[in-house]
Amino acid sequence: MSRRVAAYAVCVENERVLLARYVSPYGDGSWWTLPGGGVDPGEDPFDTVTREVAEETGYESVVERLLGVDSRIVPAAERRIPGDVDHQNIGIFYAVRITAGTARPEPNGETAESVWTPISEVPTLDRAALVDIGVALAQTRPPTGHVPPVEIGPLVRY
Repeated sequence: MSRRVAAYAVCVENERVLLARYVSPYGDGSWWTLPGGGVDPGEDPFDTVTREVAEETGYESVVERLLGVDSRIVPAAERRIPGDVDHQNIGIFYAVRITAGTARPEPNGETAESVWTPISEVPTLDRAALVDIGVALAQTRPPTGHVPPVEIGPLVRY
């Protein structure tokens, strides 16, 4: 099984969440996600999340608290580029506050834009499951740091 550890920023202000529009380098479309990404070897996920926010959105940020961790298995046949093995995504979600900057696309990257989106509109968007997980963690702040799995469907993808 392959594995990826990533850190994600859940930035919520005035009933809006900061979303990033990811454009797939594989030519299979674009969808909304949370700012964040893979933890580099030797990097602390706490540092990853603020680095990724800056890279993807142009904003400076600070971590306010750990919200939780999500682990999900993507079966080999359902991977974006089907592989020989199942894949485990481990997402670490942080409540993050934007402190400065202006939204901009990621230079030479896969984030086309960042938008403050009303939380009430999230269910209507083509989005990654991690958006629903991050919003649920921010809204409920479960003591275990865990929310029920999100079902993959027409508007929700791995």
